[in-house]
Amino acid sequence: MKKTLLPFLFLLVINVNAQEQIPTEKKELINSIESRENELIQLSDKIWSLAETAFEENQSAKLLADFAEKEGFDVERGVAGIPTAFVATYGSGSPVISVLGEFDALPGISQKAMPTKEPLKEGAAGHGCGHNLFGVGSLAAAIAIKDMIEKGEIKGTVKFFGTPSEEKYFGKIWMVDAGLWDDVDVNISWHPGAKTEADVQSSLALVDFKIEFFGQAAHASADPWNGRSASDALELYTTGVNYYREHVKPTVRMHYHIQDGGQVVNVVPDYSLLWMRVRDTKRDGLMPVYEHAKKMAEGAAIMANVDYKVSLISGIYETLVNREGGKIMQNNLELLGPIQYTDEEIEFGKKIQKATNKEMVGMDSEIKALEETKEHPGGGSTDVGDVSWNVPNINLSVTTAPKDTPWHSWAVVACGGMSIGHKGMLYAGKAMSMTMLDLFKNPEMVEKVKAEYKERKGDAVYESIIPDGPPPIPDSEK
Repeated sequence: MKKTLLPFLFLLVINVNAQEQIPTEKKELINSIESRENELIQLSDKIWSLAETAFEENQSAKLLADFAEKEGFDVERGVAGIPTAFVATYGSGSPVISVLGEFDALPGISQKAMPTKEPLKEGAAGHGCGHNLFGVGSLAAAIAIKDMIEKGEIKGTVKFFGTPSEEKYFGKIWMVDAGLWDDVDVNISWHPGAKTEADVQSSLALVDFKIEFFGQAAHASADPWNGRSASDALELYTTGVNYYREHVKPTVRMHYHIQDGGQVVNVVPDYSLLWMRVRDTKRDGLMPVYEHAKKMAEGAAIMANVDYKVSLISGIYETLVNREGGKIMQNNLELLGPIQYTDEEIEFGKKIQKATNKEMVGMDSEIKALEETKEHPGGGSTDVGDVSWNVPNINLSVTTAPKDTPWHSWAVVACGGMSIGHKGMLYAGKAMSMTMLDLFKNPEMVEKVKAEYKERKGDAVYESIIPDGPPPIPDSEK
């Protein structure tokens, strides 16, 4: 026997032993998802190839909504003033358990489903965060639960929320403001990752804003004294931000992108534009930094003798963790056991690691133990946080790419278009549906999850961080 087969066989034995302990009702959920496996993979691959970006996911949203409708869900499209947002509902009465599905891509990281960098379409978008898997995996879980409600085996309501624009404008904020989770008892969410675990860590709160400087154009050589440079103000501002970094707490992150610094070298630019983000592990820590960062724009404008404007784009809360929900999810992960990979998939993963200068260790399919919740975690931000401050939320991470894969990169796109991503997506659907079933069957679990949510939220009052007016839908969609 080849030595390379031993780890695979060991995992196989563990997986078989774990699945022998799965209750009959949960096996029914697994069978429901596996019976639709080909359809679900085809749906995910279509969304992967479309790779539509924030608030422009017209075809992707339609594919998901149409699939839900075909499965018997009542679908309300264009909710919260967002053409690509929708809610698919099945059943009636309590409990009401919902699941989130994202489907937007990231610009500029198009990639073929291969382990070396090669764009599918030069300059196009790609699913570098695995949202093609996210939306379909969540819908698979909702459909499996729908099947049980339809058969009369459980009672209550299941909802699938089609949530666009997580990567840029954070569409869930407007959906929360529209009260779409007001009647939900517990929400479930997952995210593609490089490991599998019940996620009981928070995320970072964030504020997104833009700064514009307005000056006076002039010839850069003939009469520069007649000009007032908007670009000077932009550079002074970013210099100030970089000095400010030393004087904020270690939990704070500040980063920016220059979107317009002038067009040609021989003109004193009369306009400049900066996209700025501030983050912290807590919203309370974030807001004072944001307020100071706005004041700094005035200082830069004064020094460059130009005018300025600061505009809020949007902002999101940190995730409110729910450990009671995490325990339920953890139990179901242990019942399912680790994902099994073929030799070809492991080799694909190692090639991804080689191409991204990581240790060639392949896939991490181990079920991680439930961690202690950190007071100040690192990582990124998500508008799932805003949902979690309005309804108890249970989070899950599932392996869809090899260990240490750089996220938001071509490497994640590659894995999301082939069997490594597909396996993670189907696994997530099974784990979430099993957790949802526990909630439907055990009212005391729902109450424990709700009690923790109320305790962690305390007296805090949720206030969305969005500008006045409608969501920033591109003109073509208005």
